[in-house]
Amino acid sequence: MKKIYFLSSCDTCKRIITELGLKEKGFVFQDIKTEKITPAQLDEMCKMSGSYESLFSRVALKYKSLGLSAMKLNETDYRKYILEEYTFLKRPVIIVGKQIFVGNSKKSIEMLVLRFEI
Repeated sequence: MKKIYFLSSCDTCKRIITELGLKEKGFVFQDIKTEKITPAQLDEMCKMSGSYESLFSRVALKYKSLGLSAMKLNETDYRKYILEEYTFLKRPVIIVGKQIFVGNSKKSIEMLVLRFEI
């Protein structure tokens, strides 16, 4: 499976998709704003990444506005917030086979490119 969870209004997601030519490489695209992540999808991402926390974005605007930065969150909390609000998913999430690449860090994108010659 080759899939990307992204936000169509996110310039960084659009740049990564374009620079890596993912539209031409057979990826299935899921815009998380218009097609919500299902609990099963999130649970599978968690299995692949090792935790819900690794999928959680602390730079989402709602993170501070909801006062989450002052709370001690656990795995159940991370899962709940990601399912309730799409902006809490660190993006893009790119899955190639049994490998997952989370977020837009230079390291994550470089690993994707190196492992799969994208």
